[in-house]
Amino acid sequence: MCTHNDDVDWDHWPVQDYLAENYRELHPADTAVMSHHAAYYRRLEPDSVARSLEFGAGPNLYPLMLAATVSRRIDAVEAGAANVAYLRRQLALGPDPSWARFHALGRRLDPRLPATPRAALERVRIVHGDVRALPPGGYGLVSMHFVAEGATEDLEEFTEFCRLFARCAAPGGHLVAAFMENMPTYRIGPHSRWPGCPVGVERVREVFTPLTEELEVTRIDTDPTLPDYGDSGMVLLTGRTR
Repeated sequence: MCTHNDDVDWDHWPVQDYLAENYRELHPADTAVMSHHAAYYRRLEPDSVARSLEFGAGPNLYPLMLAATVSRRIDAVEAGAANVAYLRRQLALGPDPSWARFHALGRRLDPRLPATPRAALERVRIVHGDVRALPPGGYGLVSMHFVAEGATEDLEEFTEFCRLFARCAAPGGHLVAAFMENMPTYRIGPHSRWPGCPVGVERVREVFTPLTEELEVTRIDTDPTLPDYGDSGMVLLTGRTR
């Protein structure tokens, strides 16, 4: 029987275990994802997007930093209480020192990024809420990282999350996303088990083709410096909504 999004206690997502396993150092996969996204953002004028959205923000700060190069305001919408608490601490007290490496890479990729990690997050607003309840068409840019395929084991629900993600952008709005490729159900830390929905380039392209124009979908290989969650790499996407 499939685990669906509403079957999971997202309030108790193991934030510190997740960060320790994935973001306490800058991995080659992070460099590849950030380079891919920054190349797209460099096509846009600075401050050209009035409102951006991070769809299911989690505790990952580098997408928020990158979006600051083109966005006047960034809404980081997240349902899980533990992730929201972490994000709010990062904004109030300043980012953990480990995020400095990500910020430095962001600055090399796009010098328009504000000069410090804290300054890069000044335009971020944390919203504790369910992304499924967001109204359509409210944002000029919508970004999503490892959400749709990590929220459910059900392919139809994955597809619906992708549709809702794209729907948040106004017509002609920008979409930027990263997915774990062929991600199975997985563990973080010694005990917790979390859903995964295995998808690849072709499935992502199939879902987004009717929703977008200028769609570009590519992939990177699995990163041996990251934990072995059973995935085969990452799928990266950019496009504009129809």
